[in-house]
Amino acid sequence: MTRSHERLIAALALATAVVISPAAEAQLPDPGMEIDASNTAIVITDPQNDFLSPDGVTWGVVGESVTENNTVENIGRLLSAAKEHGYQVFVSPHYYYPTDHGWHFGGALEVLMHNIGMFDREGALSLDGFEGSGADWLEQYEPHLEDGETVIASPHKVYGPESNDLSLQLRKRGIDKVILAGMSANLCVESHMRELLEDGFEVAVVGDATAAAKLPDLNGYQAAMANFRFMANALWDTDATVAQLEGR
Repeated sequence: MTRSHERLIAALALATAVVISPAAEAQLPDPGMEIDASNTAIVITDPQNDFLSPDGVTWGVVGESVTENNTVENIGRLLSAAKEHGYQVFVSPHYYYPTDHGWHFGGALEVLMHNIGMFDREGALSLDGFEGSGADWLEQYEPHLEDGETVIASPHKVYGPESNDLSLQLRKRGIDKVILAGMSANLCVESHMRELLEDGFEVAVVGDATAAAKLPDLNGYQAAMANFRFMANALWDTDATVAQLEGR
């Protein structure tokens, strides 16, 4: 090998190191998000029995994650702090009516939800059989969600809010920042995060106020946490979020 070849190889190696090393060693930035009750709201997806109650139809696959994260209690803490400190609360619920069972196709989880009767209601204009059902709120949340102040959006039908009026309800109240929690992490929470970001909202996700299905070869929570870190403006835990709501 000639000296000129050696110099060329050394130069290429140096150039490669300059290009690759910063990318390999760089940490993702933490943009953060400043909040204020005038323009920031809490959004909870699917705070319903079928996800969060041991009697719910999905408890067998989400229960371990819900328990590990203390999800039920953490959502409750967010609701209490929001109400105490004047932050508006919005719920994006998941309901299926008899007409929804006429769909001709769906993804794996959609088909499963329809098969097990998840979030089923008697009809869009009826609350017959709703109280205490899988589609109802977890009982301890009812004082916060049924106080006449919480905004209950129309139901989303797959995972994201594209099919409901959540963004409209937020915009009409001057909200442009969202603190997002609820169920389940890699499905409705992540889909809401993505759509709200695309719609121009700042979004902080509360990582321990959500949970997800854990299967032998699939961990929905881990998948979601990676995407929250990549995409959300902030990823907080409940302690940090409550401190923010309290102005600490």
